[in-house]
Amino acid sequence: MNKYELALVVNAKIEDDARTATVEKAKEYITRFGGQISDVDDWGKKRLAYDIQKMNEGYYYFIHFDAEPGVPAQIEENVRIMDNVLRFLCVRADEA
Repeated sequence: MNKYELALVVNAKIEDDARTATVEKAKEYITRFGGQISDVDDWGKKRLAYDIQKMNEGYYYFIHFDAEPGVPAQIEENVRIMDNVLRFLCVRADEA
């Protein structure tokens, strides 16, 4: 099992319930494909470096998880089509 980090930038113009549901859905994808979530960092609302879909702010979330090497590709495939996710990135975390 490898350590991974999924970074999500979620639409800032939606209700809190919808934003929470979006993050929960991403966490559900991780567990569905055999990953084990170890930590979720909520960085809150931040200004974007450039406008995305005419928005200049987004909520940042970082989900740390352990999974087999093929799992991140499956997660990205599902997160890519989620509504309210402006950007995402799944990377392998360094062993510290």
